[in-house]
Amino acid sequence: MTAAQLPPVAPDVTATLVEDLSPRLRKRLDAAVTKLGARPARRDGDTVTIAVDEETDLRLHAPGGVVATADAITCGCLLAPACVHRAAAACAAPASDPAPGPAGQPAPAAPLPAPHPDGTAPAPEVASPAQRAAAEAVWSAAAAVLEAGVDGAGAVAQAALLRAAHTARLEHLPRAAGAALSVVTLLRAARAGDPSYRTADLVTALAEVLGTAHRVGTASGEELAAVRGRARRPYSPDGSLRLYGLFTEPVVTASGHGGARTWVAGADGRLCTVGDVAPGGVGRALGVADRAVRLGESALTHRELGRAGLAVSGATVSPDGRLGAGKGVRAVTARGAAWTEPPLAALWEVPPSEQAARALAAVSRYGDPDGGGSDLLFLDVELLGAVRDPGGTCLLALCDGGIPVRLTVADDDPALAHRDNVMLLATAPGTRLRVIGRLVPAPHPRLALLACSHPTGEGTVDLGFDRLRRADLPAPAARVHPVPPGPGDRDAGSPLHLLERRVEQAVPGGRAALGMLGDLSAEARRLRTAGLPTAAGLLSALCDSAARRGRDPFGRLLPADPDGFATHWLSAARYVSAVSDSLCAAAWDAARAGTAAPDILPAPA
Repeated sequence: MTAAQLPPVAPDVTATLVEDLSPRLRKRLDAAVTKLGARPARRDGDTVTIAVDEETDLRLHAPGGVVATADAITCGCLLAPACVHRAAAACAAPASDPAPGPAGQPAPAAPLPAPHPDGTAPAPEVASPAQRAAAEAVWSAAAAVLEAGVDGAGAVAQAALLRAAHTARLEHLPRAAGAALSVVTLLRAARAGDPSYRTADLVTALAEVLGTAHRVGTASGEELAAVRGRARRPYSPDGSLRLYGLFTEPVVTASGHGGARTWVAGADGRLCTVGDVAPGGVGRALGVADRAVRLGESALTHRELGRAGLAVSGATVSPDGRLGAGKGVRAVTARGAAWTEPPLAALWEVPPSEQAARALAAVSRYGDPDGGGSDLLFLDVELLGAVRDPGGTCLLALCDGGIPVRLTVADDDPALAHRDNVMLLATAPGTRLRVIGRLVPAPHPRLALLACSHPTGEGTVDLGFDRLRRADLPAPAARVHPVPPGPGDRDAGSPLHLLERRVEQAVPGGRAALGMLGDLSAEARRLRTAGLPTAAGLLSALCDSAARRGRDPFGRLLPADPDGFATHWLSAARYVSAVSDSLCAAAWDAARAGTAAPDILPAPA
């Protein structure tokens, strides 16, 4: 049995079943989850049955696809309903996220604060006591997970975080609740040895949930609204739109979802998307590209829309540019535009450094999820050839303005055409292309290549779906710019990784992993010498907090302070993210100015 075979379970159901266990059974819960995962399961309609042993069955009833109550999980053993099997099944199943409202329906507007009787402006709104209490519960549960690390954050710690997430959802804090659910999902993937798990993802999720929970008590006004988040994506009416197709990209997620996303641009250059993503993986992504888009009466497929146009009336658009498909939306096919024609040509006229700054704000790890903005860059490049890179071989290109840009594969799945196309383009140095890519934050200009003009000059290529052939490539140019050296040696000298490594090290091993490191004065000294005194101070404070344990008058160790350690860890994680973003922006600016990108921040005067 795998988690994918089980229906999603509501977070409060999992928390309730774990909380009802006796202390003795809680100690056995992690072993029970592992044992249950090896048992066969079968699905019959809305019910999944697991054979606990030859005589005992465990059933999960999920009307509507989600186990919504504790009574929906039943066990036939003699100890039921107080047995460990029900809680183990809930912990083995994926945690459900509340379903969003109907796509494309405009969200109700928040009421404006009423003015005071004397006519003065109202005071900015602050979080209620119940919201602060819910945020504190999320903080405490997440801090306990960080304290224990992946290996120690078993089903009981996960259940505590799920309970806190449920409480936060009830108190209208969906951003904190969603971040907590992400942490639980990543923890389970890490403990199960899921090959798609990355420690960096859990670092980001933990920093997001801790940072959001911390800000609830101090934010007010518009900041508080951003910290609270939204329970569903709001779609606002946008009248009539004239849209021009740009390209279509496959969407394949680690959770098993697949589909396609088509990018379009308005007459004013604003970017929007039309997507179709559902469970199904890469196979569904390849099939959806040739299905009609779900928007009005248009009969265009996603790949056709990427090269055509739409006239839309009654349009609704979310802050991140997604077009709604509500009942009032009307859309008919219209003429598209080439990338060299207005209004699309204007996208390539913006200086690359300005595009990179905009994209960097959109992909910031801890930015406002409803902040909008696009992470795409539109560049005119000349291909230079393949170069070795710390992350593997990539395609080097020279952007107009003399900026060397590394073009990487957007998705390594062999069923998609990304890798084959990029490797084929690497054999045609000297070719000039107009490209669209997604910014990859790095200390040097770097893009994940998504689409390009056809090498013959006729049409465009969706690099995830369309496959180039060698006959499509022109003969190599007689004179090609020399390939600059790779970034590996230069990036190795940046000392920021000393702090980043300790931040990541705390996640799998918990506080103990840093508490046993010993003297790190040499690393702190290297950071100070490189002009990063704040990083040095954060490193010292983080490791000192991990090793600090007080003693009572009898010499016995006092309990550790998870809140203090979480605070120091969060400060270090956010600092690393901010400096990395600054280095990325500086790389594009330095490349524009024709100078080498700085590896470290300048030393203070």
